[in-house]
Amino acid sequence: MHGADTDGRVVAAACTIAIDDLPDGLIVTDRYGCVLAVNRAAARLTGVTMERAVGRHMSDVFPFRDHDGRDWWKALDPEGGLRIRSRAPERPLHLPGGQELYVAARLVREPERGGEVERVTITLRDGGARARLERSRADLVSTVAHELRSPLTSVKGFTATMLAKWSRFTDEQKRVMLETVNNDADRVTRLITELLDVSRIESGRLEVRRQVVDLPARVRRLIAGRVAAGESEERFRLLVDDDLPEMWLDQDKVDQILGNLVENALRHGRGTVTIEIESVGWGVAVSVRDEGEGIEPELAPRVFRQFWRGGNSRRRGGTGLGLFIVKGLVEAHGGTIAVQRAPEGGAEFRFTVPTGTPDFATP
Repeated sequence: MHGADTDGRVVAAACTIAIDDLPDGLIVTDRYGCVLAVNRAAARLTGVTMERAVGRHMSDVFPFRDHDGRDWWKALDPEGGLRIRSRAPERPLHLPGGQELYVAARLVREPERGGEVERVTITLRDGGARARLERSRADLVSTVAHELRSPLTSVKGFTATMLAKWSRFTDEQKRVMLETVNNDADRVTRLITELLDVSRIESGRLEVRRQVVDLPARVRRLIAGRVAAGESEERFRLLVDDDLPEMWLDQDKVDQILGNLVENALRHGRGTVTIEIESVGWGVAVSVRDEGEGIEPELAPRVFRQFWRGGNSRRRGGTGLGLFIVKGLVEAHGGTIAVQRAPEGGAEFRFTVPTGTPDFATP
């Protein structure tokens, strides 16, 4: 059996390890504001180490202020207020250097209901990361509004015109207008599908329904569809290993991955679009490359971010979500994807997915 002091040290060590494992910053004080512990995440966020903070008052080492310059600890007042009060909601606060953090607190009472405050636990989150997320969401709303406005305006305009002047139009004019409405409706449907995919990827709710998939057959089907839509058959080249392993993949999502990569190559590249399927050590690799200008190495890390558009892509349309979705779909299969310069000088997107039985392959 350990003695009381030894037991205390063991418990303290265990608590130190536990709070250092937390992804968010954590500060623990007594009821008077004397700092008892600071985890590594809090030290990283504030620049104040545990050695410097422990034993000192909260306001001296962590002088958080709200947007009006008020002292947050003084406003928290752990010793005052109602005895049923147990927490302070998360809010943005600033340190003297201007750094913004999202701070919340819990008042630990003994007994839990109506007792005296024994200690205060304070959590810290990076305000910059939150701001980037909020900007990303604002960009998403802006992009959606912009992309929806054009097709919906067209749909509304043509349908209103046909309803008001139906008898004045020839059958050919009606057919052209209905085809335009149909194409714009398809565009809205694609955008909504992209938004749903983004939501599922970001929330981790993307489901993969595996079955045996013939990858070369899916690529041939994709190429046939593009040729039927007006692309030259000479624009495409398919290279396939002779002995590919059995692949358990989500067929719809694989079609989406291949479709987005080929669409990207056709829109932003030039020359022949080459799709190569080959066996690798732990799975199958698929490369889609073009003969265009390619992507500069310093831009490669940005390609799979939301709203990334290279070159003149903004003029050529698109939401900038396609490659972000491709990356999410590949990773949902347990695979990886990267972009590099193709041998012909264009861009080469190469993704690898594992092979095996459904149980083995499911991430």
